[in-house]
Amino acid sequence: MQMQINRKRLEESMAALGRIGETPAGGLSRLALTDEDRRGRDLLVEWMRAAGLTVAIDRMGNIFGERPGREGLPPVMMGSHADSVPTGGKYDGQLGVLCALEAIRTLNDNKTATRHPVAMAIFTNEEGARFQPAMIGSGVMAGQIALEDAYNARDRDGLRLGDELERIGYLGPELCIPRPIRAYLELHIEQGPILEEQHLSVGVVEGIVAISWSKLVLTGVQDHAGPTPMRMRKDALVAAADIVRGVREIPRKIGGDMVATVGRLDVAPNIPNAIPGKVTMSVDLRAPDEHHVTRAVGLLDRLVKDTARAEGVRYELDHYWRVPRTHFDLEVVDTIERAAKDTGARHRRLLSGAGHDAQYMAAICPTGMIFVPSRGGRSHCEEEFTPMNDIEEGANTLLLAASRLAGAD
Repeated sequence: MQMQINRKRLEESMAALGRIGETPAGGLSRLALTDEDRRGRDLLVEWMRAAGLTVAIDRMGNIFGERPGREGLPPVMMGSHADSVPTGGKYDGQLGVLCALEAIRTLNDNKTATRHPVAMAIFTNEEGARFQPAMIGSGVMAGQIALEDAYNARDRDGLRLGDELERIGYLGPELCIPRPIRAYLELHIEQGPILEEQHLSVGVVEGIVAISWSKLVLTGVQDHAGPTPMRMRKDALVAAADIVRGVREIPRKIGGDMVATVGRLDVAPNIPNAIPGKVTMSVDLRAPDEHHVTRAVGLLDRLVKDTARAEGVRYELDHYWRVPRTHFDLEVVDTIERAAKDTGARHRRLLSGAGHDAQYMAAICPTGMIFVPSRGGRSHCEEEFTPMNDIEEGANTLLLAASRLAGAD
């Protein structure tokens, strides 16, 4: 008979961790390197040590816990992140961490030995909500983001990531560099509608779309809202509004499954009786086809140039983060699919439209992901929800896939 996770224990862990940073509406606000993040990390480390794991923390605050194997081989690692977006949900990120922990607890319960060690990871600042870009912890580990660049990232209040990491006590001694890993598995909510619409419990993820993040600063002329004639205005917010609408049109021009989003807009001076003199905004472009993202970036360049000229404002456009399309390892994907089938989970293969730490881990070792459904396809909101039956099937798929890759007895 196959091992199965302890559903009640997992539910209790989800409830306990979900209380740290809980919002009045039942969601979660636990931004990276805040006091709430520290409390969540402390609880997870306590649980990891109670499960007999050897815990290590690297210079990016990434947390690793390892269960020994019979042989001195690279570990099979499971993981995700524990930070959230503001007023987010209780499933994004932390569900993958808790299912990894529950898989290890289940191996312990069954006294199951493995050839390879089995490990879990909690990565720093996956969301990119407080410090940009996203997935900083895994990005530094993969050698794709310089450690000093990560340390020097600042939040809206000007606080530096490296200082905040030290403040909460998670500036660890271990080097944040690639290490030998047999395979990396990440369980995550889908954050889209496909699994729910098709009444499936598990998604076998084949890869992740290409992503581009850009920062645009528009500088016009700040002036009084009353006496200034319309003909004299150089309004940074008007230019921004035209660009927001234009960004929405980019996917229509390119076609396919491309998406484009302006998610952040900072207006100055942001008062009722002044013409905005400066706007800072974000542009997020994603597509399964890398060439579509490249074309979209070119369309964005032209849109910004033409709009700024028409409104008479200056601009600075920085395409500061680009992640190519990620293809997951065929052996790992096949192992996950067999595990889903053997656990009886209703499943299908699909592509992730969201970025995950697995995107960078794929540059280090064979990698794969497991999705569980999101109700209404919704995520990054307090209404985020995944039924426990689906979570249980996803966690059992993770357990079986990891144990097989680790050479369980």
